[in-house]
Amino acid sequence: MRPAHPTEQAVGMASYVSETDGVGGHLRERDDHFRVRELERFSIEPVDATPDAYPHLVLRATLAGWDTNDFASRLSDALGVSRERVSWAGTKDKYAVTTQLFSIYGAEPDELPDVNGAELEVLGRAGRSLEFGDLAGNAFELVVSEPEAPENAEAITDELVAFGGVEEGSKIGVPNFFGQQRFGSRRPITHEVGLELVRGDFEGAVLAYLGNPTDAEPESTQEARTFVEETRDWREALERFPNRLRYERSMLHELAEADEVAEETFRDALERLPSNLQRLFVHAAQSYAFNLILSERLERGLPFDRPVEGDVVCFADTDAPDGLELPDTDREQRVTDRRVRSVTRHCERGRAFVTAPLVGTETELGEGEPGEIERAVLDELELVPEDFDLPGEFHSTGTRRAILVRTGIELDSDPLTLSFSLPKGSYATVVMREYLKVDPVRLS
Repeated sequence: MRPAHPTEQAVGMASYVSETDGVGGHLRERDDHFRVRELERFSIEPVDATPDAYPHLVLRATLAGWDTNDFASRLSDALGVSRERVSWAGTKDKYAVTTQLFSIYGAEPDELPDVNGAELEVLGRAGRSLEFGDLAGNAFELVVSEPEAPENAEAITDELVAFGGVEEGSKIGVPNFFGQQRFGSRRPITHEVGLELVRGDFEGAVLAYLGNPTDAEPESTQEARTFVEETRDWREALERFPNRLRYERSMLHELAEADEVAEETFRDALERLPSNLQRLFVHAAQSYAFNLILSERLERGLPFDRPVEGDVVCFADTDAPDGLELPDTDREQRVTDRRVRSVTRHCERGRAFVTAPLVGTETELGEGEPGEIERAVLDELELVPEDFDLPGEFHSTGTRRAILVRTGIELDSDPLTLSFSLPKGSYATVVMREYLKVDPVRLS
């Protein structure tokens, strides 16, 4: 196997599965070089349906240069309604052209504002708001700028088709790693914060977030992070941290205002952060362990496209859009020696998927060699499932996740453009890293 970029290795992605040299280049030179369209499954009634029964107006928005949260705030401000009335199924990046659904409780079509950088299409009404579960996946159209060896794309595709293991057709397959952005593209530390939390060390978690200077940051920021690591002088650190680091400053305020800094104070400092960021820390720790499990499975030469004895598989979501392989981790089965052959046939046809754990309090680990890998990674991290029994937003029961993601892919050469679809929760950059083989910053 070909070793991955060192920054990727630091978050558990040890290698590439394709040996061919990458095409090089970078993504997102322009917003329209990174196009994302949601693949949704949501029941919509005609726009003239009675608002009493269907109070949510549903619209499709194509956004350029808009973060999903910011656009939702812009809509609610223009309509003069609470931000809580605006819902969506998936959060999208600002530096892209994205097409996705929004629902707005109590809105009428003629009330919608004109928004710069947004095209709005009213689709109808719904009896409930959009939720995360309504997103099945995303379709991507990505342009590679300044590739150095675009001719290598075909050979990489052939290798990824072989890894995907489909008997018929030409679907590529890649390990379903969590991409670099899960951990921070320029400062990958969220998993380090999460690991300290899961180990019960709130002080260590705070210092992992406030400290850990990286070369990607301005020198003054690096110096401020080094200062707080070395001195624990919270008041002076507050003077040194720039105003733009509002989360760090919020934590420092909590510490600087305390009469006595104790373990509870460090927890209070962390709980000053938005609840979604608090959850992200623990999720990133789970994601890091998951990536390590996949890397070890690759190292041992175990298959990704079919099970071995001891694996846990899940089955396909039968309501998925045509052509999209969507795992349903609520439907699981352990693979015994007697069932390896029959489950393999389901995997070959896209009806079942081998999984690995996102470890939490209710996680049941695999058996055989897959279970051995899972336990070895947890031992290395000094974790057990019970460690995730944490207070508040930090608690996690865990789940499982498919270890392989497969998709059909189209290549266009002028400019080099890759088009493909992925199930929700899978990362386009995990596909693109196999093609470009560059510093992950150039993928973000």
